[in-house]
Amino acid sequence: MGLFSNILEKLGLKKPAATTAAPSAAAGDSRPAPAVTSAPKPPVTVQPAVVYPTINQTSEIKAPVAKIEVVDVMSKLEKMAAENPQKLNWQTSIVDLLKLLGLDSSLAARKELATELGCPPEKIGGDYSEMNVWLQKTVLQRIADNGGNIPKELLD
Repeated sequence: MGLFSNILEKLGLKKPAATTAAPSAAAGDSRPAPAVTSAPKPPVTVQPAVVYPTINQTSEIKAPVAKIEVVDVMSKLEKMAAENPQKLNWQTSIVDLLKLLGLDSSLAARKELATELGCPPEKIGGDYSEMNVWLQKTVLQRIADNGGNIPKELLD
């Protein structure tokens, strides 16, 4: 799971990854599982459907748009900031935002996050303030893209 997925999960925008355990053998049962055999299946040939245009069809096809549920991350972040003993300026600082969410805010973690989100390589080395500014804006925009109610003034 990527660092950005952790951010979304902390904000309630993504469900935690579910782990499914395979059923275990009953205690004391040392018999091997029965072998599953099946005959090879012949290849299936699928003929493509032919679609003939009609007068009513247009060249523009609109895909259905999935509705994104909006999560009030602003209230959640404000509440977390009020309860935090540190004065964290999460609105403008990626380091403070990561700290507020209880995530690693080290330079190495921010470089990893920048790479994950597609930061231009020239911003990842040298003057890290450019990378941090890029990260802050991009993370907030991506949170908004995933259903977080980030105000427009924080996205500009």
